[in-house]
Amino acid sequence: MIKLHSRFTLLIQQYKALFWKNFLLSWRNKRATFIQLFTSFFFVLLIFCTEKAIKARYSYSTYHRTLTDPRPLVSPPIQPCEDKFYVKLPCLDFAWSGNGSARIQRIVGAIMANNPGRPIPSSKVKSFRSAAEVDEWLLDNPMHTPGALHFAEINATVISYGIQTNSTPVQKRGNYEDPTLKFQIPLQIAAEREIARSLIGGINVFSILFSVPDFSWVVSLTEFAHPEVETLYTMSTVGPPFFVATAMFGFVIQMSSLVVEKELKLRQAMTMMGLYDSAYWLSWLTWEGILTFLSSLLIVLFGAIFRFNFFLNNSLAVVFLVFFLFQLNMLGFAFMLSAFISKSSSSSNIAIKFPYSKKFPKLYQIVWSLFPPNLFTKALWLLADATSTPQDIGISWSRQGECAPNDNECVITISDVHQWFAATFILWLVLAIYFDNVIPNVSGVRKSVFYFLEPQYWTGRASNKQEDALPSEDQIPPHDEDVLEEDNIIKKRIRKRKDDPRIAVQIRGLVKTYPGSTNIGSFKRKRIPPYHALKGLWVNFARDRLFCLLGTSGAGKTSVINCLTGITPITGGDALVYGNSIQSSFGMSRIRKLVGVCPQFDILWDALSGQEHLHLFASIKGLPQASIQSVIQNSLEEVRLTEAAKVRAGSYSGGMRRRLSIAIALIGDPKLVILDEPVCISEKIPFHYKCFIYLIRKFSDLHYDLQTTGVDPITRRHLWDIIQNAKKGRAIVLTTHSMEEADILSDRIGIMANGKLRCIGSSARLKSRFGTGFIAHVNFIGSSHGQTPPDGDVVHAIHHHEAVKQFFEIHLDVLPKEENNSSLTFAIPRNREVLFPDCFAELQDRQVEFGIADIQIGFTSLEEVFLSIARQAELETAIAEGRLVTFTLKCGLSVEIPVGAKFVGIPGTESAENRRGIMVEVHWKQDDFGALCISGISAEIPIPPNVESMASLASSSGRNFLDRTGVVRGVVIDPNQIIR
Repeated sequence: MIKLHSRFTLLIQQYKALFWKNFLLSWRNKRATFIQLFTSFFFVLLIFCTEKAIKARYSYSTYHRTLTDPRPLVSPPIQPCEDKFYVKLPCLDFAWSGNGSARIQRIVGAIMANNPGRPIPSSKVKSFRSAAEVDEWLLDNPMHTPGALHFAEINATVISYGIQTNSTPVQKRGNYEDPTLKFQIPLQIAAEREIARSLIGGINVFSILFSVPDFSWVVSLTEFAHPEVETLYTMSTVGPPFFVATAMFGFVIQMSSLVVEKELKLRQAMTMMGLYDSAYWLSWLTWEGILTFLSSLLIVLFGAIFRFNFFLNNSLAVVFLVFFLFQLNMLGFAFMLSAFISKSSSSSNIAIKFPYSKKFPKLYQIVWSLFPPNLFTKALWLLADATSTPQDIGISWSRQGECAPNDNECVITISDVHQWFAATFILWLVLAIYFDNVIPNVSGVRKSVFYFLEPQYWTGRASNKQEDALPSEDQIPPHDEDVLEEDNIIKKRIRKRKDDPRIAVQIRGLVKTYPGSTNIGSFKRKRIPPYHALKGLWVNFARDRLFCLLGTSGAGKTSVINCLTGITPITGGDALVYGNSIQSSFGMSRIRKLVGVCPQFDILWDALSGQEHLHLFASIKGLPQASIQSVIQNSLEEVRLTEAAKVRAGSYSGGMRRRLSIAIALIGDPKLVILDEPVCISEKIPFHYKCFIYLIRKFSDLHYDLQTTGVDPITRRHLWDIIQNAKKGRAIVLTTHSMEEADILSDRIGIMANGKLRCIGSSARLKSRFGTGFIAHVNFIGSSHGQTPPDGDVVHAIHHHEAVKQFFEIHLDVLPKEENNSSLTFAIPRNREVLFPDCFAELQDRQVEFGIADIQIGFTSLEEVFLSIARQAELETAIAEGRLVTFTLKCGLSVEIPVGAKFVGIPGTESAENRRGIMVEVHWKQDDFGALCISGISAEIPIPPNVESMASLASSSGRNFLDRTGVVRGVVIDPNQIIR
């Protein structure tokens, strides 16, 4: 026997295995990993392209480039209006007011004639009397002129003027238009030049154009020398959203990975096999921390490669720490949010630096900083402003605690950002662990809000005060004698405090109740009552035996398994697994080392191979590293997956996946193996696909066998062999919907219904007690292999058939259930058992006369036993809940009955011929989802005389024959009243 690791050694082993699993998943999902690591390159490239585009847009303006030796601009001319950006055609070079003065008219004429390089034609100028008229025209004709001149002749020596123009700069097709230089200053120089000429030449001069021939007016403009000025610094505007988006890619991938494992119940499966939560979180934190470190390092590297001042002028260590701590903070944030999210999807928002100002209270800033992107955006803004020009010194490592350059308000420093990120990262991790415990998981399980205050949480031990508790007095004892005997055996041993070494699991009055809830709709409030999944279960599971739990969907089978494995906390009672109580967290930790579980769903990652799955779960169970490889090889050989050991599970067929799941359950030689529908995999088929199959069946004649999807008969038989061989040295608990599987594999069977055990015993015991009788199968000569008799013997065969049918009808009052050319099958009620000796002795004496080859007698099938018990339980519940189904008679009449009703009287069918009316027998079966459904109805037959009248039956049920929809309400007849 291999000794398993425990405690700290097991924690380290589980951590290493999970870390390797995370590495393999990331390596094989290369697209997501590449995006997580190298998204920063594309965003840095986008920032670089954006910066170059902005600079190209301002390339014609000296304001956005370093100017050391500016050139003068000498008397610039008034440009044609067509060269302006903000102009609609047809356009005017300029408009003017003051045309009531002849002197002003001459000045304007001189402006037009003396424009350097290009006289302005009169068609490109429009005059008005007053500025008000100009405003009115501009309002009616917007954007048809870049501006206007307004003249006023005060006296002979004073002429005033004003300029009205649009001062908005425009960038268009790579050109930058500054209206001050392109229109306002040229118009101002021309106006002042001609006004001066007019004043110098005197009032009596005939023409100011020639009055002062040596007059010169030369004006030149020279910019101040200046460095490049970044009025729109890309790193402070485009940078924050781009870098937040970079981090969000990793954030979404990280959270999706966590949620996928929760959604697919992979983490739940690992927990059932003994996984420590600390190993789980530590493995994810380490792996994602490494990816975060590499991603942050690449961001800084790419930024330096593209020569951004943001990265070159600031300390690289300071910048790296901002990115790393932010992404690490988002990792903790993802851990916390994953507790609230049940689907693999998430969203993110881009933040702004809204409250980081002195006009906002400190509390607002603290609350705003709890969302990591907000603080990250502020940090980027500080770093960007500190390097907005090449002359800025940036933020060094030694000055990170000081106010950043160009930060006038200084409400937060880079050092504060680092400290805040580190503190909130710890906060998110603590909250992630807390919410992971107190928020219901996929099974609806959660701990109390103050679970961390309970001593047993830290000590790992719980009080066993309920271990010997007996059921309360108000519990209703079971009706079945075998179930009652099982209860008494367990209670007797509890009172005597005596353990049976042959018992592996002892369930003591197990109770599980799921709390009710309240759904508030648009107009009404609906209260959902509590659901009692288990109602006091008492049963023993013996060692070296396979116990099979049968039941319809919702009977409580999976709840038993979830309680035994600690997935679902119990409401009452207890269970001992090899002496360890499931009420104790310490006991549960020991139980999980002893248990192997194959749940309904496949506990597989598509990207991992079969060998890697077994290595992971062997490490979780605590097998020594030296023995893991040999154990894996033996497990693969046992389930015939040696050749597919290195093939990814995503390529496995349905049967291969189930074999691998069973191998995982058996890894580590567990003493208790729980197999929840290991061969039938209909439960793992998506719900929408089940709905599709349901619609096909309901609205067409097609039939689709969902029960055997993915598991062929050969694979099924092989899986049964594996389960049979696994019984030695351990106890096995099996749940299934296949009665054939239960009959072949089980040593003991318990049938559950509505949270209670209805019967228990071996297959033969259940058939003898609850079967409808016996099956007699008669084979005729020449058909020993199921072959049809030769043509020459057909007449004799027909004669023999009729003789045997007549014999059974006379002696046992039965007709054949099945009939073909080679055999007859009779279903014989149990009350005819006393007639068997004489009947079959005579039949054997007349064997040659009847042409009989052999006679086989056996019990009715286990399926009939199960359906009989399940049907009765469903009928009790359906009557109490008013749950009805409808079937249609051959005459077209629709009849409504409770689920599980077997014999049903049809009201309104009384006649002179059948005064008591007619009835039908309803046949039931289990559908692919484990629920009872109608498989067919018998022919209409008269109600026997010993049955109560239809009127009395209806009055006792308190129901009307006909409801408002016109559907007949059937009357349930007690099967014990039917004499067959």
